Amino acid sequence: MLSLMSLPKTPGAVIWDMDGTLIDQTAGIVRCYEEVVSALGHPTPDPGEIHRSMGGPMAQTMALFVQPEELEAACLDFRKRFPDIMYDGIIVLPGALQLVRNFYNAGVPQAILTNKHGPTAREVSRHCGFASYIPICVGSTDTEWSKPDPTLTEYVLKAMDASRTSGAVLIGDSPTDVATAENAGLECYTVATGAHSTEELIAAGGAEAVESLNDWIELT
Repeated sequence: MLSLMSLPKTPGAVIWDMDGTLIDQTAGIVRCYEEVVSALGHPTPDPGEIHRSMGGPMAQTMALFVQPEELEAACLDFRKRFPDIMYDGIIVLPGALQLVRNFYNAGVPQAILTNKHGPTAREVSRHCGFASYIPICVGSTDTEWSKPDPTLTEYVLKAMDASRTSGAVLIGDSPTDVATAENAGLECYTVATGAHSTEELIAAGGAEAVESLNDWIELT
């Protein structure tokens, strides 16, 4: 574990990223990109390139593999295909539910903030058991903003009751999450269960980087 600053035992609030932080849905996501891009006659994208690009809006990743004039139709096709395969190979990452429960039992307000399609994110949250402890889940298309826009983070903090969120932190797995936190004046605690190493996450500005959410269980 590469540590600069330890995650507070009871932060004022926790804003969670979803993909790569709470869950690993890479298999279904990669398969969907491959199917959509191939259907348009393009070479099948490299799974590693797809994985590394995740964290931003879906259209941002799709734009790497299709022509600009194809982008809108490709995104619509992705939305159409994904519900049928989105649970293929899905993994609740080690320590995720326990850490969420620990914060819930300590009375810490929690929310999920993701660039995943909002309705899909809420379905996944229910399926994986997070919705029982995290009442707020905001994704793309729920607002006009996306991460790392601070307006979106402020929107989520307000939904959590900003009067209770002093000392809020963000927990994520990517430089996008670090930027989201920094833009909103929050600390970002990072976990290397996505596409980025602990060294990359610290270099991006993470307050701490751990290999697994299990590394924080004993602190909560």
